Amino acid sequence: MMNLTLRQLRYFKALAEHGHFGRAADACAISQPALSLQIKELEETLGLPLFERSARKVRLTTFGEDLQERIRDILRAVDEVGEMARAARTGLAGRLRIGVIPTIAPYILPAVIRELTKRHEGLDIHVRETLTSKLLADLSEGRIDTAIVALPVSEPHLTEVALFEEEFVLVRPDGDADKPIPDAAKLKEMKLLLLEEGHCFRDQALSFCSVQSAVPRDGLDGSSLSTLVQMVGSGIGVTLIPEMAVPIETRSADVSIDYFPAPRPSRTVGMIWRKTSPLASQLAEIAEVVRDAAQQMREVG
Repeated sequence: MMNLTLRQLRYFKALAEHGHFGRAADACAISQPALSLQIKELEETLGLPLFERSARKVRLTTFGEDLQERIRDILRAVDEVGEMARAARTGLAGRLRIGVIPTIAPYILPAVIRELTKRHEGLDIHVRETLTSKLLADLSEGRIDTAIVALPVSEPHLTEVALFEEEFVLVRPDGDADKPIPDAAKLKEMKLLLLEEGHCFRDQALSFCSVQSAVPRDGLDGSSLSTLVQMVGSGIGVTLIPEMAVPIETRSADVSIDYFPAPRPSRTVGMIWRKTSPLASQLAEIAEVVRDAAQQMREVG
């Protein structure tokens, strides 16, 4: 029987992800020589090299690549044992790691956290705000428990729960308020400001306008909805934002807000989590809390 340790497997995972002994050691909070020793012992136990070493880069061997996904599965299963115990012991209490995309987080999180902490005082909420692609990776690796994103994500290993539908609104310079509202075809001809590559909201807006994402758009992209709205207020162009962002993003900008005629562009906001998560029943309860908080926020707005 091979004497493999979880520590070795976690160090292997870190080195495979970082491709550098120093960065992997920092991520694991150990010294580089200690990590190197554990990797060497793992290779000796398996009888095969797992990494190709060079002065600047460490890369997986063919066997290492074959092993990588299996080790991820093992570590994920080990983490889920802890989650099973937590779910059985505490119910809706303890640490809850929530991921949220940037076009949702600033607008819905305050209401969600307020409602969650009111209903479940024992929750210790940790938030990660980043792009959908990174949240999917974090979910798969067990770094977060759930995420609030735009659906669908269409990942077979994830549960998707729709929470609410939300329309996109047109943001124009205030001086254009009396002009006819452009349809999708007309909007495509205008100077449309969008979020930079990687944001799903960008792709949804482009889809409404029937524009390919690969079309060059020099100088027309922003890193946040706030930046886009301020650019519109300066007369640079027009943009689309989700309805929930209107109260916050337009309060200090010289812009007008218009709703498109039907069929209006929209998105489905929902929660996702791993189908194998032992916290699935608790996360389903949390999804209801998020839905209620969002509804209250929209009624106040």
